Amino acid sequence: MQRERSVKIVATLGPASSDYDTIRALHEAGADVFRLNMSHGTHDGIAARHAIIRQIEADLDSPIGILADLQGPKLRVGQFADGPVDLAEGAGFRLDLNPAPGDGTRVCLPHPEIFACLEQGAQLLVNDGKIRLEVRAYGADYADCTVITGGVISDRKGVNVPDLVLPLAALSQKDRKDLEFVCALGVDWLALSFVQRPEDVMEARDLAKGRAAILSKIEKPAAVKAFDDILDISDGIMVARGDLGVELPVQNLPPIQKRLIRRSRAAGKPVIVATQMLESMIESPTPTRAEVSDVATAIYEGADAVMLSAESAAGKYPVQAVSTMNNVAIEVEGDPTYAQIIAASRSVDRASVADGIVAAAREIAESTDIRAICCFTQSGTTAVLTAREKPQVPIIALSPLMGTARRLALSWGVTPVVTRTPVTRFKQAVLNAATAAKTLGVASASDHVVVTAGVPFNVPGSTNILRVAPCDERLITSAEAG
Repeated sequence: MQRERSVKIVATLGPASSDYDTIRALHEAGADVFRLNMSHGTHDGIAARHAIIRQIEADLDSPIGILADLQGPKLRVGQFADGPVDLAEGAGFRLDLNPAPGDGTRVCLPHPEIFACLEQGAQLLVNDGKIRLEVRAYGADYADCTVITGGVISDRKGVNVPDLVLPLAALSQKDRKDLEFVCALGVDWLALSFVQRPEDVMEARDLAKGRAAILSKIEKPAAVKAFDDILDISDGIMVARGDLGVELPVQNLPPIQKRLIRRSRAAGKPVIVATQMLESMIESPTPTRAEVSDVATAIYEGADAVMLSAESAAGKYPVQAVSTMNNVAIEVEGDPTYAQIIAASRSVDRASVADGIVAAAREIAESTDIRAICCFTQSGTTAVLTAREKPQVPIIALSPLMGTARRLALSWGVTPVVTRTPVTRFKQAVLNAATAAKTLGVASASDHVVVTAGVPFNVPGSTNILRVAPCDERLITSAEAG
């Protein structure tokens, strides 16, 4: 399915978007990748949504990416004996390992790992940062705190520890079971929550065994500090602004978002901007002006994808939310300023033949009357490198592997196409490229496309040929004969 914009849209599925008709409507409205949130729902429910997506993919003959988002080690307080408690500023409050129901003076925090690494003066944030506690004394099984910012605390509220790198594995037992389940099911991307260090990514990669690409969610201050090392061993990045905005001052988020997007772009790794992008559309059919500007900013910065969470999973207007995001993207990318910003922010170290080939493809396409760049790719690397260049023409990625095509659904500007017959000669590659460009409606028989490929074919990382080719099959045949 050829879109009118290059940035991709990730839509989360949930109670509001669980049936065939709604999920198909979301895809036709603009969703390129569907997110399955492993924090909610059962394996049976996840499997049912996965099956529906694959049925839509077959019905529309359009590769669709599926991203499974693992819950990660969620930290929560225990329960209270008599309901919610109002903590007053300046009061004392204890967190401990005692499983007894809490009251106005204490509550259980069933995570001994936190107590093991506490420091005096450390901040503990409860209920998305609405309550702020400061540690004044602690031991192996307790922390006596002063309430810095008061508020109502109730059962199972989340806890953030921004000042410390916790000795927690990025994958809980639940995550390990979920990972194996979704990999066996056949998802394309695994989103890893609460990454703190590169070792967290390697653990997930070892368990996935190549069955899915690994996307690291940056939502901890420790991950921001170790970002370059995390980026190096990840296949993609998500700027997850929810918990990151809780654990860091909110004014820090915009520059961090910009830096992470630029570094991901330079590395040729897809990057998603997520959280509260069109939050008001959970209840309203139209977004706020600030939300529209937030989506537009991510697109101007060169993000590969923007994501909807509760808007499409549990909101009243899931299809309208996707349509709105799609329309904002089309408008932004039609702005002449967009092309200027993208070109000015292009910063790439080109060290390989493939780097040079895709850079030349972009320059030729933008300086002549070329309708598309067609990449033949086995692993997807050539298409991802081409997407890094952010050309002003469509990128058509042709691959014999459905798994590669599905993963490329997340990459900026890439329309993935599965080649039905093996390609062993360059003439076949050119013919397939011309056919795909015409079928997708981006070129006619009188137009030309740039074709990149590697010889020998079907060998990952062998991109070494670039050709400007006509879309007229007769000209291709005669040129080959000559």
